[in-house]
Amino acid sequence: MFDKRVVLFMGHYGSGKTFCAVNYALALAKNGKPVTIYDLDIVNPYFRTVDAEETLKKAGVELIVSPYAETNVDIPAMNAASYKMVDDRSRYAVLDIGGDDRGALALGRFYEDINKENDFDCLFVVNPFRPETRDIDGAISVKNEIETVSRVPFTGIVNNANLGKETNIKDILYGKGFCEKLGEKVGLKVKFSAVTRELCETAKEKIDKVLSVDPIKYGDWL
Repeated sequence: MFDKRVVLFMGHYGSGKTFCAVNYALALAKNGKPVTIYDLDIVNPYFRTVDAEETLKKAGVELIVSPYAETNVDIPAMNAASYKMVDDRSRYAVLDIGGDDRGALALGRFYEDINKENDFDCLFVVNPFRPETRDIDGAISVKNEIETVSRVPFTGIVNNANLGKETNIKDILYGKGFCEKLGEKVGLKVKFSAVTRELCETAKEKIDKVLSVDPIKYGDWL
């Protein structure tokens, strides 16, 4: 699962891409990897990486965000330290990227170097219970829109099927099947399924690639 130095997470608003990016970075740190997470989600998202700042800090994950994070200023300005993602190849880089023009603009400053290094995954985060991605055609439409705006092709899919606290193992398995069908349509493999800690052991009996995740908000474990 951790075979690429740079991993980009993109998806429709509310898909859980930030949630997956944060948990992926925490998992890297738990496995002893030096990791930095970069918030390139310039638009007003549901949840930003900066909301998990304290949890990331405690885990040893470096966080780099726009200087305007947690303000009402919404422009594609990035911290100069963001260039570490391409300059410092000794660290893993996890990128949370917005799907609109401004998020793509922020990514565009770094993508040429990322592509040249050729050690990255660009993952399409899908929650099949969201209105925009509840059917295959809708998910393909969202995927195509994001790729058109960002000009970055996806290399894999993340199954983030969830219904909040109501999520059960059947929901996770439904999401796995949904994402596999989507992958067959667009020529992509499912990289992993995001599964809450309490469902993880059961899921591992049925799914070979599972990322154990915890709901994080405002720096604390819920």
